[in-house]
Amino acid sequence: MTKRALISVSDKSGVVDLARKLHELGFEILSTGGTKRALEEAGLPVTGISEVTGFPEILGGRVKTLHPKVHGGLLARLDLAEHQRDLQGNGILPIQIVCVNLYPFQETIAKGDASVEEAIENIDIGGPAMLRAAAKNHEHVTVLIDPADYPEVLSQLRERGEVAKETRRKLAAKVFRHTAAYDALIAEYLTGLTGEEFPERLTVTYELQQSLRYGENPHQKAAFYRKPLGSRSSLPYAKQLQGKELSYNNINDAEAALQIVKEFTEPAAVAVKHTNPCGVGIGPTLAEAFARAYACDPVSIFGGIVALNREVDGRTAEQLQDIFLEIVIAPSFSPEALDILGKKKNLRLLAIPLDAPAAGEKKLTSVGGGLLVQDYDHYTLDQAELTIPTKRQPTAEEWEALQFGWKVVKHVKSNAIVVCSKDMTLGVGAGQMNRVGAAQIALQQAGEKARGAVLASDAFFPMADTVEAAAAAGITAIIQPGGSIRDQDSIEKADQYNLAMVFTGIRHFKH
Repeated sequence: MTKRALISVSDKSGVVDLARKLHELGFEILSTGGTKRALEEAGLPVTGISEVTGFPEILGGRVKTLHPKVHGGLLARLDLAEHQRDLQGNGILPIQIVCVNLYPFQETIAKGDASVEEAIENIDIGGPAMLRAAAKNHEHVTVLIDPADYPEVLSQLRERGEVAKETRRKLAAKVFRHTAAYDALIAEYLTGLTGEEFPERLTVTYELQQSLRYGENPHQKAAFYRKPLGSRSSLPYAKQLQGKELSYNNINDAEAALQIVKEFTEPAAVAVKHTNPCGVGIGPTLAEAFARAYACDPVSIFGGIVALNREVDGRTAEQLQDIFLEIVIAPSFSPEALDILGKKKNLRLLAIPLDAPAAGEKKLTSVGGGLLVQDYDHYTLDQAELTIPTKRQPTAEEWEALQFGWKVVKHVKSNAIVVCSKDMTLGVGAGQMNRVGAAQIALQQAGEKARGAVLASDAFFPMADTVEAAAAAGITAIIQPGGSIRDQDSIEKADQYNLAMVFTGIRHFKH
């Protein structure tokens, strides 16, 4: 029986060598379009698809392989007499190998300036149909979509005369993952054009970035995936300049640090431990910003992650190298900084451009058997309808501090309280079961520095006890969402101690 291989690829990496070796193994090569031309130019004998089907390509190439003489050859079960009769009665020959990859839809829309018409024309129809047919019939057909798999298939054909069943099944599974991802990108693109935020079916696809040694703990398996066409200002697209491989917890903490530092336009430094900020500082220079972040909690920063929003210079690098850190994130590092930090071989340095977040990107959180989907919390005070219910208004300096605190508290696990000045955090209370408990932690950490400082809360005060604790510690102004049925109690308590209080009308729960 004549062995046949159908080859039609947009990515022509290694395809000429594949076709030549298949020809040497006795396969007739079937092809079409640009692939056919490339193989012929390489001096290989090729049978055109139109010669197989007896029908010309039509509609500008939209229809060429969608024909019974192609799909019959792909889907025939050679162990069934009925299928054998159908093949013989219709002059159809089986196809044993299919090598197809698809029109570059992802690459087309990644350009950013592609028209809808151009994107639509790059939706492959015949390719996925052939791949799915071959993958379904992998008991009899070997299907290839990835040049990385060519050597193994050729090796098995040379050594045993056929491709092992286990290999065929593995390749078939890969095909279905590939076509599912391809369709998911198309669905996401078209859904975006319609403006539907939460469609009846959510199709998402991610690509393996790296396998991880373990998850949160050594007994948990884990891996890191990347969203195709995701924001380049994100961890999967970071350039690691030095240091050990990232761990699951490293990535989680680095994401927290990255999101916080993006809040600031002035030079800023953020130190994170277990996804919560343990120090945030801003200043006229990056070195001063980091010094303030460090001063907030010199104990917790040990073994932490630092994110900076300017190129790391030599002066800042000198400060960073004095501390044990897991990761430093910045848009770039000067040669001097790289030389200084390069002495700490295990320290991971990540270069990430701090661009604006990708428009419309959603935050996905898995739960057992399901997925929670929501917008990212990009809400700012510029969008809020602020009110000042207390008798005293914040001073200009207090207002600067309140704005700073509000940017930080939004990224602290609820219940969250941040005590700060206008350029640095002084105390952070995170993840407590009641708000006054979070306030007590933040105020205790701030100590005497709380006198004259301000306090930010991610959600309203259900009781006046937090205001009482703040006043006792010397806090002079508070920013909080308001909205409690007992707001008046907090307002009266603030007035009693001559505190200024701002209501934002918006909360920042973070779980």
